[in-house]
Amino acid sequence: MIRIAAEAPWYELFSRGARDWLRHNQKVREAVRDTLPEILSGEDLMTGPSGNRSVLVPVKFLEHSRFRLADPSAQQGAGQGRGQPGDVLAPGRESGDAGAQSGGTENGEIRFVVEMKLDEIIDWIWEELKLPELKPKRASTMDEPDYVREGWDKRGARSRLDRRRTMKEAVKRRAIQENPVAIVNDDLRFRQLVKRATPSTNAAVIFALDVSGSMDEAQRKLAKQFFFFALQGIRRQYAKVETVFLAHAAQAWEFDESQFFQASSSGGTVSSCAFRLALDVIQKRYDPGRYNVYFFYASDGENAAEDREPATAALKSLAGLANYSGYVETGGIATFRPRETQLAEVFNELKRAGLPVGMSPLSSQEDVWRAIREFFQQAESP
Repeated sequence: MIRIAAEAPWYELFSRGARDWLRHNQKVREAVRDTLPEILSGEDLMTGPSGNRSVLVPVKFLEHSRFRLADPSAQQGAGQGRGQPGDVLAPGRESGDAGAQSGGTENGEIRFVVEMKLDEIIDWIWEELKLPELKPKRASTMDEPDYVREGWDKRGARSRLDRRRTMKEAVKRRAIQENPVAIVNDDLRFRQLVKRATPSTNAAVIFALDVSGSMDEAQRKLAKQFFFFALQGIRRQYAKVETVFLAHAAQAWEFDESQFFQASSSGGTVSSCAFRLALDVIQKRYDPGRYNVYFFYASDGENAAEDREPATAALKSLAGLANYSGYVETGGIATFRPRETQLAEVFNELKRAGLPVGMSPLSSQEDVWRAIREFFQQAESP
């Protein structure tokens, strides 16, 4: 009989082979999370084809622990000689001391590259975050006509023959007949298609980014990571998702993805122009009666003082049309602010008014996960 203490690690309950597999799986997940900024730095990662997207992840090679004899030419003896407590037997080496070395025969760290599907990585992260499922906005105008199976008939196309139902009818007939035949035409049952209104599963995601001179490269990277995972979460809930990329400084423009994260401007910041352009895109291309619209905006919080009222009015109209509007503020990376920025105040005011909006600061990789979790929990509740 094998006894296992209650404080034993959970992986001790498995065989050695299973423990090795679990440990390897854990190391791969850690490597993926550590290299996510590099993985997401590629162009057209958000709008590219989702079926065959794969990335290369470097992972350390793991070996089983074992005793290994020291090289006699490098070290001899086993502690002989006089010594005092506290004596240093061999000086340590600082991590930064290792410089370029000539070729030799010593063993070094081994790494291998794992090719993984990007969708598998998203599934891992979603399991860890335990995010809720988004619910489409319910409205009668969002119903789309579609053909659904409903009922049976004795006549119909051969491709819609319901064999199970046909056999049931034949069994019932043969039970009350003498010398019955196997199957007759009256036993045949065909599935019927009727036209019914079904909820729309289309979604449109509009991303807006502040590209004024105060936004540096580190802030853009964090914004791109947040945008990427927000889009992946929405794609998990809707059959068809279309994306729009808007960038603004004192004016707003629409870009494709490859240009969106490279755009920059030395001008000032007028956020209302991005909100008005998003409203114009929704009205012309994405009727809220046919699309579930999501709006996400990233900025460092700076905005022209005279633009507060126009920005509030435009954002209020935008929030009334969209399922959800989210704002991430990246200004905390390089500056300390004793009070909320103008844009943070605007979003929080609209949130207190009951509109489906949310705001979250974004200054590190961990903030990306927290912002995604908060936004999806808030977006699910309305």
